Amino acid sequence: MRILGIETTCDETAASIVEGRAKEIKILSNIVASQIDLHKLTGGVVPEVAARAHLEKILGVLKLALSKAFSLSSFSPSKIFKKIDAIAVSYGPGLIGSLLIGVNVAKTLSLIFKKPLIGINHLEAHIYANFLGKKSNFPKFPLLALVVSGGHTFLVLMKDHGKYRSIGETLDDAAGEAFDKVAKILGLPYPGGPAISKCAENWQKKKTKAKFQIQELPRPMIDSPDFNFSFSGLKTAVLYSFKKFQLEDLTKKEFKDLQAQFSFEFQNAVVDVLTQKTIKAAKKYKVKSVCLAGGVAANKLLRETLSTQLKGLFEFYCPPKELCTDNGAIVAINGYFKALKKEFILWNKIKVDPNLRI
Repeated sequence: MRILGIETTCDETAASIVEGRAKEIKILSNIVASQIDLHKLTGGVVPEVAARAHLEKILGVLKLALSKAFSLSSFSPSKIFKKIDAIAVSYGPGLIGSLLIGVNVAKTLSLIFKKPLIGINHLEAHIYANFLGKKSNFPKFPLLALVVSGGHTFLVLMKDHGKYRSIGETLDDAAGEAFDKVAKILGLPYPGGPAISKCAENWQKKKTKAKFQIQELPRPMIDSPDFNFSFSGLKTAVLYSFKKFQLEDLTKKEFKDLQAQFSFEFQNAVVDVLTQKTIKAAKKYKVKSVCLAGGVAANKLLRETLSTQLKGLFEFYCPPKELCTDNGAIVAINGYFKALKKEFILWNKIKVDPNLRI
């Protein structure tokens, strides 16, 4: 079964063809047109700009994904779509203007080529980044998924395909959002996650005694009895602590060292909270597998810390880094499992939902 996945929830225009067989799921193509360079100019995603960029890129991305998947010498839509069994598209959550581009394109293709349409929850799709390759190696149920991205941070208990129970979420800023905001405080470029990670790694490699004394950053809600998160207070702690230094009196090297030291301390605080909450939840619900998902799942320290601390306790699954950020492959993989259950929707019934939840 071959599924076309379309993704336009935020600032990546993406399309992918995924093939599901009896024993394996593999990606035939996965094309992503990122808007990072565009949004660097404003230090964050501007919804109207993102929607316009999707409109400009979507047809080219689709054509490239289809051409690469089937290695055709000439592009013939009618012939190509005979090789496609269904179309999956993210309909929420996300930016309403961006969502409308992907959903309307998917509806049009479904109508013209008479292909079944599958509506995909973008958050659910991130979890399915872990269901790739040989099916014998897939995560075992019940599983616990930690989904960490720019807009969401939550823990979900998954008893089977399509059976979810949210057991904890952020009460304010998502972890990825906190990374972006702290990066801005420290004078680091957008997106904040990779910038902070790079700075922190450089600081760790120096192995020199810190010139500046930084107050230990808090680990918000790390000992709370529930599985909720809060990162707003951590962000504020960085802001006030950083402002205590007379930045104008620092040399360029001293300022970079200070940025790196704060990046290191902030990243450690976030990873500590995420890791300890996840382990506590996994033990309580006696799961067989723990899955990491979402854009922040690409963070090296988070991946390594979870892998180390979960070893011998639970099977740990983490997607390839290229499948952590938004892409069409995870939409198509999720669509494959829904297609097996014939969870289709009529093209004129699907509607975008910017606030969709699991």
